Amino acid sequence: MSLVELIAQADERGLTVSALACLDRCVPLLGGDDEVLRPLWANLTDSGDAGEWGALLDAVRGQLGVADVVAAEDVEDEAALLVRRMLAAAPAVRSAAEARVWADGCSVASLQVHRLLDPAEDGTAPVDTRREGGAEDMSPLVAAELRRQVTVLELLTGHGTTGLRRALEVSTQGRRVLRAVVSRRARHA
Repeated sequence: MSLVELIAQADERGLTVSALACLDRCVPLLGGDDEVLRPLWANLTDSGDAGEWGALLDAVRGQLGVADVVAAEDVEDEAALLVRRMLAAAPAVRSAAEARVWADGCSVASLQVHRLLDPAEDGTAPVDTRREGGAEDMSPLVAAELRRQVTVLELLTGHGTTGLRRALEVSTQGRRVLRAVVSRRARHA
């Protein structure tokens, strides 16, 4: 099943986890540590209070210095701009409709971030083609991100909240990969 189909079939929690996982993997571009999004992850467990989501989100935005949607001219790095916009676009209230829009936007933005950071050529296919199953000439970093996005949604679809821990592990692995890419890029700049 394609990523687009998985997003279309996911429930509110799956969509929120999908979006949060994309953001989590890209947080190194905002200078965030590995724990900065942990309160949002904890809020998605069965014991989490959906009513606290907005306050937790505001706290994370404050820690990362992302209050509102950022204009392109305010950020030099296009990849960092995409990540800031992912966080700024997060809905203050967890609902399926808003989570679907956020998950879809984060999916596209995260794939684009990985495309921008991958030193290998990614071919000419647009990101949307990748999400629909077109995987020809995909760079390794983009291919790995696409696999992670699919895996996260499959884990939540197949295992419900018990898949949350594994989804976090998949996201953590992706964050480490992206942190290494960002570090290597900084050394060569």
